[in-house]
Amino acid sequence: MANGTSPQRPKYQRIADDLRTAIESGEYSPGDRLPGENALASQYDVAVLTARQALKVLRTEGLVETKKGASARVISFQPIRRHGIQRIAREQWGAGKSIWSADEERPVTIDVRVDAIAAPAHISRALDLEEGEPVCARSRRFVLNERPVMLATSYLPYALVEGTAITRVDTGEGGTYARLAELGHAPAHFREEIRCRFPTAEEADALGMPAERPVIKLSRSAFDADGRIVEVNEMTLDSAAYVLDYSFDA
Repeated sequence: MANGTSPQRPKYQRIADDLRTAIESGEYSPGDRLPGENALASQYDVAVLTARQALKVLRTEGLVETKKGASARVISFQPIRRHGIQRIAREQWGAGKSIWSADEERPVTIDVRVDAIAAPAHISRALDLEEGEPVCARSRRFVLNERPVMLATSYLPYALVEGTAITRVDTGEGGTYARLAELGHAPAHFREEIRCRFPTAEEADALGMPAERPVIKLSRSAFDADGRIVEVNEMTLDSAAYVLDYSFDA
């Protein structure tokens, strides 16, 4: 089987490997230009199309950005380190802090839309609702440094949250979980499921990312003290924008 150093590996992949190593070693710093297609083709004695394929690999991985008429530039975006456990601890939202602030000090723009909708079938099952029973759907698009990084939609039983700040764009300090606590349904336990797949056309467009780059799909269920699921949050993350960080005791 071919490996990363095997001559059987396609030429464009070997060029991409060399450039990736140079970026990761610091030979090319954020904002630096890589050699252009013609220079790479000459250096590696390959066709320009092969060099173009190598640069496309790096763009798909989120390492470089390309613009017509200019050579590829190393992306300066610093990935978000998502602290999977600490970010949803009671000490966070219970103190009136946003979940986002557990991961990032950089300011984020959040586009929010709140709707009352008939629950999708899988959400009805998760929330133990009757078919067609309404839910409050809180849809958000997170933009950091002018770069969309995550889409998220939270589903909550409408009968539970009707008339509360959860049905408004601004939920107040501590967000949705603090408001659930005021209703006597504070999250006591969470479960997250993680998988990866390629984005739909709509997701790729909303995140401004190549369709060839995978997204991270996260589904989080929040349980109250009685074991009832009071929220299902479905998130779509640009895989090049995130590092998932989980820290817990043995």
